[in-house]
Amino acid sequence: MFTSARNTMPDLDYVSILRSVYADRGAMLAGVFASAVMGGLTAYKADSLPLYAVALAFVIIGLIRYLDMRAFWRADIDSSDAAAAEHWENHAVIIGSTLAAVYGAWCFISMAIVQDPFAALASASISIAVMVGIVARNFGLDRLVTIQMVLVIVPLSLGYAVHGDIYHFVLAGLLGIMLSSFRKLAGDIRVILLSAVHGREEASRLATELDMAITTLEHGLCMLDEGGYISVTNERTAQIFSLLGLGDVKRQRFSTILVELAESAKLPRRDVFRLIDMIKQKASGKVVLPLPAGRDYEVTVSSRHKRTVLLFEDISERVATQKRINFMARHDTLTGLPNRTYFGEQTSDNLHTRQTIYGPHRAVSLMIIDIDDFKHVNDTFGHVIGDELLRQVAARLRQSAPADAILARLGGDEFVIYNAAIASDEQAKADAHAIQASFNAPFALKGITLNADVSVGLVTSSKLDDQLDDLMTKADLALYEAKAGGKAKSQMFHSQMNVNYHYRQRLKTDLRAAVANGELALAFQPLLDIGTRKVVSCEALARWQHAELGDIPPAVFIPLAEEMGLISAITTWVIERAATECSQWPGNVSVAVNISARDFRGLDLVAVIQSTLDRTGLDPARLEIEVTETAVIEERETAKLVLSALAAKGIAIALDDFGTGYSSLSYLNALPFTKLKIDRSFVADITTNPRSLRLLANVARLGRDLDLTVIAEGVETEDQLDIMVAHTQVQQVQGYFFSRPLPQRDVSELIGRLNALPLPSKRKRRYG
Repeated sequence: MFTSARNTMPDLDYVSILRSVYADRGAMLAGVFASAVMGGLTAYKADSLPLYAVALAFVIIGLIRYLDMRAFWRADIDSSDAAAAEHWENHAVIIGSTLAAVYGAWCFISMAIVQDPFAALASASISIAVMVGIVARNFGLDRLVTIQMVLVIVPLSLGYAVHGDIYHFVLAGLLGIMLSSFRKLAGDIRVILLSAVHGREEASRLATELDMAITTLEHGLCMLDEGGYISVTNERTAQIFSLLGLGDVKRQRFSTILVELAESAKLPRRDVFRLIDMIKQKASGKVVLPLPAGRDYEVTVSSRHKRTVLLFEDISERVATQKRINFMARHDTLTGLPNRTYFGEQTSDNLHTRQTIYGPHRAVSLMIIDIDDFKHVNDTFGHVIGDELLRQVAARLRQSAPADAILARLGGDEFVIYNAAIASDEQAKADAHAIQASFNAPFALKGITLNADVSVGLVTSSKLDDQLDDLMTKADLALYEAKAGGKAKSQMFHSQMNVNYHYRQRLKTDLRAAVANGELALAFQPLLDIGTRKVVSCEALARWQHAELGDIPPAVFIPLAEEMGLISAITTWVIERAATECSQWPGNVSVAVNISARDFRGLDLVAVIQSTLDRTGLDPARLEIEVTETAVIEERETAKLVLSALAAKGIAIALDDFGTGYSSLSYLNALPFTKLKIDRSFVADITTNPRSLRLLANVARLGRDLDLTVIAEGVETEDQLDIMVAHTQVQQVQGYFFSRPLPQRDVSELIGRLNALPLPSKRKRRYG
């Protein structure tokens, strides 16, 4: 009961209550002055010295209280400084208790001692009124209220009780009960007011936090009331509305604003009316609004209790990123052209709808364009130059392609053009010629001037049921024939190509079965020493005898095997069978095996050859590997590693078909060749053309100067052999003059027979 209020409430509440006790000095002085005046009147009326003392006490205590209140406010204690507040609470208790004691004394003296009716009435009335003020002012300090109640009620009740009659006893008791209830009233007021203070502070805190959240919110926020009018917006929303040319929009109907924006074409009508419908239906969802200046906002709609909240999120970066992702997924990153997938979507859609758009009499055309010898550009100048060439080729195709055509990059160095409406085949051919004519001018590629040609495969169709895959297949067949015809050509598809295509498809199927079932065979063509005429090596050649189609030339089935990915399986088989046969040949005759470019990346040649040598026991010096310049060009780095590893084992490495490639001399210097096989084209007319003979002699001399064994292919006649002996430094020869390729069962006999012959008589040799 007499505990400090500091122990019963939070510091903030305690200090706040104490400030209310010390508030309003003027009202306090007015109350004390009135009490002093009334005390003086009762003293004068009753002519009582004690009552004059009471009036004087009121004045003195009032002044002390006034000075104490001024000191309190000058102290300016902190809202959370409970220790300082308790000091001032003690002041208030002492002074307030003293004042209450004076009121109690006033009542007791007036009733029990002076017994003046006016003094009794005045003192009781003023004291009861003061008690109401005590409750109103000091409600927060229960200790002070209680002490003051006791100091007033007890003397007042005793004053009535001294009259001795039952009426005054009852009045004293009831008055005591009534005045005692003031303490309960003060407590109730304290609870109510503190609860209100807490509620106000909490509301203020929440309002501050909400205002901060709305103000600092990264997104725009707009709240609509029950009628759809804008009631709350934040600064971000104002910025968004300013992009639309709007000013202050508060208290305006949001749907009206949206309709005006749609009618002025500042916002898309479809999105606007979808947003209006969501607001009207009090639904939740999202709508993306493209705003001027290239900004995109996602509007999230949420409705509750007949109100709607709109959240505007700037998703411009997300939209831009998604557009970039979509573009990258549908376009070639190097040239910016549609890729194969997107081209397929566009073209297929057009093929499905072209009957209604163009009618049955309009044809379509499709061209596949391939850069001739593009791999040579990459290998010679590097991929940076190759990529730049692709970009510039794409630019030329854009300029030379028909205006409404769809242009795309299929991949690698292949491009495709689809024209949805051509008047005739002649127009399609003219379009193809225009494409090729655009490549007449050379390309300037980062300081390098380079000429590049293209081959074009073309197909036209007026059939409404033609599908893209059909057109692509036919154009590809036409491109294949254009390249086979010497490149830098355009070729239109014709029906015979389809026959050839199905023939090739059948060969592919049957070749796969032949390889799987071991139906291929080996033939061997001997290489002879030009001086001794003895067999020094045999070239192993794969042969395919088809059960229905007869003999299929290697020039046909080997490219098919490379295209199908079967070549490495054939190469492995040839190495194993050739080494096995060679191990059974007499003397030191070696065997030569041809290697495809695809073997360098599709086969572990070193491991296959080592395994074969281990199994057959063949001396590595009796095995030769032949590679063409094309194979070296396509896989230069890998070829260098593999061939160097094989040469380190003592295996001979021969460069086949020398003179038909691009940069023979550089490869001769860079790779570990031990033999040089001069192509048959150098030998064909050496008996009739002195120029050809000199060329052959010089090439042979070049090989000998590089310490290479020089071999001439295609020796068909004795005259060719004699003139070669007389005028060149060729060391070994191969050709039909000595033997055609022989089956396995005959080659061993040929080796034995030729190598058993006596040496030929020496002829005079002239090296020109």
